Amino acid sequence: MSRTFYIKTMGCQMNEYDSDYLARNLITEGCIPVDDPAIADIILINTCAVRAKPEQKAVSFLGRMADFKYKKPDMILGIVGCMAQKEGSNLIKRFPVLDLVMGPRELERFPEFLARISSNRKKIIATELTPLPASPIHCKGFFKEKVSTFISITEGCNNFCSYCIVPYVRGREVSRSPYEILAEAKDLVADGIKEITLLGQNVISYQWNDWNFFSLLKKVTGLDGLLRVRFTTSHPKDLSEEIIRCFGNIDNLCPHIHLPFQSGSNAILKSMKRGYLREHYISLIEKLREADPDIAITSDVMVGFPGESERDFEQTLDLIRQVSFDGLFSFKYSDRKGTLAYKMKNKIDESDKILRLELLQQLQKQITLEKNNALVGKQMAVLIEGRSKRGGQLTGRTGSNKIVNFRCNNSKIGDIVNVIINDCTANSLRA
Repeated sequence: MSRTFYIKTMGCQMNEYDSDYLARNLITEGCIPVDDPAIADIILINTCAVRAKPEQKAVSFLGRMADFKYKKPDMILGIVGCMAQKEGSNLIKRFPVLDLVMGPRELERFPEFLARISSNRKKIIATELTPLPASPIHCKGFFKEKVSTFISITEGCNNFCSYCIVPYVRGREVSRSPYEILAEAKDLVADGIKEITLLGQNVISYQWNDWNFFSLLKKVTGLDGLLRVRFTTSHPKDLSEEIIRCFGNIDNLCPHIHLPFQSGSNAILKSMKRGYLREHYISLIEKLREADPDIAITSDVMVGFPGESERDFEQTLDLIRQVSFDGLFSFKYSDRKGTLAYKMKNKIDESDKILRLELLQQLQKQITLEKNNALVGKQMAVLIEGRSKRGGQLTGRTGSNKIVNFRCNNSKIGDIVNVIINDCTANSLRA
């Protein structure tokens, strides 16, 4: 009888890609995915460690899954991803019911680990950071009824920003073979995928022998049948004019870039070890809008970094007003043990961080709503991704990555259709 499995994914798009890899691996081994962890024979929790809150959520979920394990001792319970890498054996001590603790660079050995646990019930802790990224697994039919997915092209990070745990939990940056990436992309298109997002902690620093990100992007966007290509995330210090020009020259490159700025204060940017100044960041935005005036720009921003004064925070708000982002992922600074910022003095009170975050989010919500309102009455191309939660409606995204819910009688999932925007909220458009 086939075993069943359940995977809970927490965190970024890299985690989603890794979870897809694990799922395809299990299906290839004859396992069957289920939506209810209570009936699963294998439960994997794919975790994030970038901030404290995702770790707290992971621990809470793991506690609930442990209850199933107590009732069903033969079940395999594993925690994978960045939190697994960061905590290692401490997780086994805290949760003795765990069978597997596996970091993100150990994915290719997952079948081996699963077989060993199944045969001798020995607990496995796998947290090496030297292995190369896992080779893709082609699992025919896995992407049925999906139109968009991800391809990881780099793993790890070399930037060592003072607040960031990523280089310590995903290792130093390494790029995958372009030939392997292109083969994976062709398989996805053959399976019906219409849109691919190229992923990396710093995707534009891709380098493989004579290949750089620009040369890889040209090859991927040139694949027959691939309607849209995106990439994320980009570091401002590595965004070249060659890549910027792509937004005006490549038709199926989506007019959207996610370009984290983190702070509008040069003093804080220096303390964060970001490697650029606010003036450079603003100049990049100007060049992007010269290349494509309709490009959507989203970003990451942090409040309450150690030593952040009221003036520093006001400079962040000022940059947000100047740039007028389409959307922001905004966070409070969170201490990450092992980073340089963890040992910094002048930590900001939690109450001040909460207030600053609220003010920033209110400002951005207003900007996003104004930008969305400006689209009402305009025609936009939408890639249909599925059915909306609203009965009878379809849902999809514009090239600028805005969610659109609409009614349409003659189109199907995977089509690109032109719609007229007739209403909006800060989170989506209606057409």
